[in-house]
Amino acid sequence: MNADGTTGTGKRIAYQRRPARLTQQELARAAGIALGTVRKIERGERGVGEGVLNAIAAALGVDVTCLLSGCDRADDRVHQAMPKLSAVLATYDMPEDGPTRPLSELREEVAEVVVWRLAAQYVRISRHAAGLLAELGRAFHSAPARRRVEIAELLVAAYRAADAVAYKYGAYDLSARLIDLMRWAASQADNPLLEATVAYTRAETYLAAEAHAAGLHALEHALDIVPRHPAGPVADAARGALHMRAAVIAGRAGNAEVAAAHLADARCLAAHVPEGTYQGTGFGPDSVRIHELSVAVSLGDGFVRRVLETVGAWVPSDALTAERRSGFHIELARAQLWSGRADRAFTSLQTARRIAPQHTREHAWVREDAATLRRLKRSDAENLSKFAEWCRAGE
Repeated sequence: MNADGTTGTGKRIAYQRRPARLTQQELARAAGIALGTVRKIERGERGVGEGVLNAIAAALGVDVTCLLSGCDRADDRVHQAMPKLSAVLATYDMPEDGPTRPLSELREEVAEVVVWRLAAQYVRISRHAAGLLAELGRAFHSAPARRRVEIAELLVAAYRAADAVAYKYGAYDLSARLIDLMRWAASQADNPLLEATVAYTRAETYLAAEAHAAGLHALEHALDIVPRHPAGPVADAARGALHMRAAVIAGRAGNAEVAAAHLADARCLAAHVPEGTYQGTGFGPDSVRIHELSVAVSLGDGFVRRVLETVGAWVPSDALTAERRSGFHIELARAQLWSGRADRAFTSLQTARRIAPQHTREHAWVREDAATLRRLKRSDAENLSKFAEWCRAGE
């Protein structure tokens, strides 16, 4: 990728420097590039290579897509990566020959990819997923049996990160394939709690297909077989995450009683689990509170008004993952819109965008609600129109 400064990337970098309170020299130092390079980029006198652009985005503390010119650049980069990813999945059991780094280095890269997933950095994941999965496949099939267990766990995490991209960008067949491979890899690992991770992730296929009864049955079956011992935060978080997702699916099905029961079980487990990320899934009291809003939005107006009163001015802590925090504001926007609070709804959508722009832009509810707001709202019409165009509202 070569982002051409003359098409707007340079201007976007200059614009983002202001809220970051960085001079050109400070940005150059933080990004590890020459001051002259920053100056030329901002003036549109030279293009921006991918490595430089990522370094600048990291120094500014923004998502790289905020610096790209053109609404479809992120989409293009993700979709261009899909064929290569599909090819790697087709040869998961007979990977092509190639180099394989030491397990310690693979472990570090998988950990980094998991961080990207939780931060909704889908473009970054798409750029690395195929190569990482191919290398993990070679490592798994060439390793002695005693080493395969850990590599299998790494495969589960890497498949899940790739699935996050496929699912968010509507490649549901590819997503289903990745989840099947998650299940295969989990079966190779000596970690029963990984089955809960797979079941949690697999539930998205039921949500996409609106197969709520089947999804709820699958999650409740997973709860029955997930081991309760040894007790501890990781095991409790695994069960709690399943209850949260079951509550959401029950809400989508309009079953308020079942949703409430699962939320109650999740709250009970969260009372003993500090908020955090367990086996790649966020769980704790704040996560449950966010899911209460999600369930209320699924159930409709009567539930929304009650939960809005409960939420009040509360917002998730910055310690929660970007994807989960942006999801909260997206669902809060829908609740506010349904309650006749259009201005607040637009503010919530803008907050979601600041937290995780890629996640926000690819969320179907964002497009629907932005289109509705554009029809209803008159104040701040220019910013609303720009936002609606950014998220492709009405498509």
